[in-house]
Amino acid sequence: MITILATYSLVGAVSGVLAGLLGIGGGLVIVPMLVFCFTWQQIPQELIMHLALGTSMASIIFTATSSFWAHHKRGAVHWIVVRRIVLGIFLGTFLGSCLAARMSTNFLKGFFVIFLYYVASQMLLNKKPKPSRQLPGPLGMFGVGNVIGSFSSMVGIGGGTLSVPFMTWCNIPVHEAIGTSAAIGFPIAIAGTAGYLYNGLQTANLPQYSVGYIYLPALAGLIVTSVLTAPLGARLAHSLPVGRLKRIFAVLLYLVGTRMLISLF
Repeated sequence: MITILATYSLVGAVSGVLAGLLGIGGGLVIVPMLVFCFTWQQIPQELIMHLALGTSMASIIFTATSSFWAHHKRGAVHWIVVRRIVLGIFLGTFLGSCLAARMSTNFLKGFFVIFLYYVASQMLLNKKPKPSRQLPGPLGMFGVGNVIGSFSSMVGIGGGTLSVPFMTWCNIPVHEAIGTSAAIGFPIAIAGTAGYLYNGLQTANLPQYSVGYIYLPALAGLIVTSVLTAPLGARLAHSLPVGRLKRIFAVLLYLVGTRMLISLF
C-alpha cells in the first residue's frame, strides 16, 4: 500500500503543477497514469476507465481550488465568465458522467485517445483569434458550459483544454483565461464527482476502499501533493514562456495517447 500511495502522490505532484501552469486541471496526466496503475493492481478491466475518470474528477476538486485561489490572488480570474457559465457547466458535467458510466472501458479509452490527439494538435497549431470576437450572451454561455462540462466529464479533466481556447478565442488575455479556467474546473469537478459516485454505487466487483467509481487510496495520494504543487504551477504561468511549454506538453500527449491506443489491441 505504501508503494501505491507513493506512486499516486507522484502523479498528483505532476498534475498539480500542470493545473496551475496550463489551467488544464491535471486530468490529462492523471487519467492515463491511473489506468496504468489500476492495470498494475489487476483491477477488473471493465472497471478501470470508469474508476480512473471518477477518481480524476474527485482529485480535481482539490487541485482546482488550490490553483484558482492562487490565480485569484494575482487578479487573473474573470469571475463574470465563471458566473455566466457555471449553470451550464453543472448540468453538462453531471449528464456527461452519467453517460460515460454506461459506456465500456474500451470505448472510453478510444474516446480519450482521440481527445488527447485533438488537444495536442490544438496546442501545436496555436491559432490566434480574430480581434473583433467577444463572449456570447447568457444563452450562448449556457450552451458552451454544457459542451465543456459534458466532454470534460467523459475524459476526466477540469475543462481547461476546452475553456482556455474558448476564452482566448473570445479575446480574453491568456493569463486570465488560464486563471478563469482553473476556477471553472471546480464546478466541473463537483458535478463530475457526484455523477461518477452516484452511478458507481450499485456496481459489482469494485476494489476495496472504493466509493462508487472513486478509488480512495488513489484520491488520497493525488490530493496530498497536487494541492501543494498547484500554486507553484500558477507562479510559473506568470513567469515562463507558456507557448514553448505547451509544445513540449503536446508531444507528451501524443506519446501518452499512442501508448493507450496500443493497449486497446
